[in-house]
Amino acid sequence: MDKIRIGIVGAGQNTVSSHIPLLQAIDGVEIVSVCNRSRASSERVATQFGIPSIYENWNELIAADDTDAIVVGTWPYLHCATTLAAISAGKHILVEARMAMNAEEAHLMRDAAHENPDLIAQVVPAPMTLWADKTIQRLIAEGYVGDILSVEVRSAGTFLDKDSPMHWRQDYDLSGMNIMTAGIWYESMIGWMGDAVSVFAKGKTFVKTRTDPETGMACAVRVPDHIDVIMELACGAQGYMKISSVQGLADENGAMIYGSEGTIKMANKKLFGAKRGDEALQEIEIRDEDRGGWRVEQEFINAIIGVEKVTYTPFDIGLKYMEFTEAVNRSMVEEKTFSLPL
Repeated sequence: MDKIRIGIVGAGQNTVSSHIPLLQAIDGVEIVSVCNRSRASSERVATQFGIPSIYENWNELIAADDTDAIVVGTWPYLHCATTLAAISAGKHILVEARMAMNAEEAHLMRDAAHENPDLIAQVVPAPMTLWADKTIQRLIAEGYVGDILSVEVRSAGTFLDKDSPMHWRQDYDLSGMNIMTAGIWYESMIGWMGDAVSVFAKGKTFVKTRTDPETGMACAVRVPDHIDVIMELACGAQGYMKISSVQGLADENGAMIYGSEGTIKMANKKLFGAKRGDEALQEIEIRDEDRGGWRVEQEFINAIIGVEKVTYTPFDIGLKYMEFTEAVNRSMVEEKTFSLPL
């Protein structure tokens, strides 16, 4: 095709700051339409980026014959419906993380993508570890850590804010079973060492109601502020994940991989390691050819024109992190271990 024409459904922060300008910077790409939550917000985005067409209904935008691909930047509550509509219309789809509301929706999306292999179906990837993923994968493959014995992922927030309004990530009706960054951290773990086979989780919501910023009404908060997850991995290791938005000054955002012969630590945008016999961790230099970065928009376009395959992130991987997220939710509610895949 001479030009790839893209329609935008949902122009949120990430879409406006990354997807739209980075897509417009690619030769042969034209963003031709946008549909945001209101006509006024659609007009603002269209004016800012020179987008010629505005739609007041996302179904009409997807069905229109002026696009080849759809970029969905809405909250998760619309990801499944917009994806299925786009694929049914014969259009490529890039959907914002998190992939869906739950595993059932993710299965529908993955199945639709498999039934239409000529269409590119991609989820916006986890951004936290792109810079280090290839190095971690290479070190593990080369035997740097030996047999992987245990893995820890920790992500901490700030002090509890009891008075802040409901954020969309705390709204179950908008975010579904997604909990903070748990799913996208698990996405990174899959890339390093493979899947979990069982999950047990405990979680806590410390503020039970918050004010809806649009209606001013008090709403129940169903998404935890803090979770602890213990998992068994297919590679034989035991995993631990702590994701929290309420641990002030914890300064814990990263991962540790402990093996029979070595240790890898990722923290503060640096990678450290040590082998058996070393006395301390030393910084690991990341080779230029291994250093990754944000390029999801270029990867999406390259996949459409057939010069690259999607690695960050195909629907198959998105489904896995949605199954993990749902297993975490169900484990917290039922207080038992869940096996994966669901």
